[in-house]
Amino acid sequence: MRLSGDNIKKLCGARELSLNALLKRAGVSKTAYYHLIDKKSVLPRSIETLALALGVRPLALLEATDRKSNRALRLLEAVDRIAGSDPSMDRDNVRHTLLLLQEKPIDRLRRSLLRARKLDLQQ
Repeated sequence: MRLSGDNIKKLCGARELSLNALLKRAGVSKTAYYHLIDKKSVLPRSIETLALALGVRPLALLEATDRKSNRALRLLEAVDRIAGSDPSMDRDNVRHTLLLLQEKPIDRLRRSLLRARKLDLQQ
């Protein structure tokens, strides 16, 4: 999943906002922005900051580049649907929960048991 420079430019144009003004509003330097555009994947916080500054959902800034990216975009769409109904929800927690639900129950159980053992050993 990549940040789409074309989508960002279109959204800026629709809001009569220059790219420089967007970056200033988002608190993102030009260097950081162009680095994000060149990366093959970006961190959710980076996307969220730019989307918030534009007043759009993070999905509007992304483009899918492969099968995994399409899966990630569908996941983010589900997060938008769920978290959109209640602004107090933490989007990262919703995303993490949906990812866990995609795993087989036995794998989730094994992971929980390993985590519990680690906590027990630390005490």
